[in-house]
Amino acid sequence: MLSDNVSRIVTARVHDPGAVAAAAVRRVKATSLLGEHGKAMIIAADHPARGATGVGADPAAMADRFALLDRLCTALERPGVTGVLATADILEDLLLLGVLDGKSVFGSMNRAGLAGSVFEIDDRFTGYDAETIAAMGFDGGKMLTRIALSDPATPSVLQDTAHAVNELNDRHLIAMIEPFVSEWREGRIRNDLSTDAVIKSVTVASGLGRRTAYTWLKLPVVQDMERVLAASTLPALLLGGEVTDPEAAFASWGRALKEPTAQGLVVGRSLLYPSDGDVAGAVDKAVSLL
Repeated sequence: MLSDNVSRIVTARVHDPGAVAAAAVRRVKATSLLGEHGKAMIIAADHPARGATGVGADPAAMADRFALLDRLCTALERPGVTGVLATADILEDLLLLGVLDGKSVFGSMNRAGLAGSVFEIDDRFTGYDAETIAAMGFDGGKMLTRIALSDPATPSVLQDTAHAVNELNDRHLIAMIEPFVSEWREGRIRNDLSTDAVIKSVTVASGLGRRTAYTWLKLPVVQDMERVLAASTLPALLLGGEVTDPEAAFASWGRALKEPTAQGLVVGRSLLYPSDGDVAGAVDKAVSLL
């Protein structure tokens, strides 16, 4: 990342912390969650706060904050990109850089389920809350909601997610739930990406909270997405995850986007860290699917 941009961020954080709130007030808000193509194209960058910094063979790819911000700025500049999803540290850096005008902004809310930890399923809310998301003028909050039927921490996860859904709905802000059916395998949490498991996660997530008018889902693209997306009438955004076969991934995203509840993409590592290093090219290709 350019040294002058780094200096701007650090100088503001040291000498003028109020610059973050001032930048939030100045920010030009998005007029719609959807772009001119009629879909959302959101860049996700909340992985590091959960200790998930690896991309491909590099376990610390996302740990270089300057490089991550540089890639985010490149992605956000591309035509058709409508928004960003991240934790407070990253979103505040982007605010200070002035690159969030006209973009929808989503704050990541629960990051306590650190990757690889024995308490990974106990994903408590350690990031944004609904009050702060509203105060910053953002568009909504995202919560990771893993459902492990054999883990007694799961009811608390569901309860906390429902509470966040309520708080966001009360403020007319989007509650973006990312549900998975998960299980412990050899001491690690693994998400079940079978079609039936994803459908079960959709049905559970859709019923959380006392209101769902502002609830959206963030779902993995798996086999038989027609069945998955028919499990709820809630708007759904398709997540990218870490992609090993880009051509197959793009093809599957394109097919799923044809379903009526599919409202766009939320993609992070596969666009920010493409195998050929061309961030702009990867983002443009994803936008073309919309």
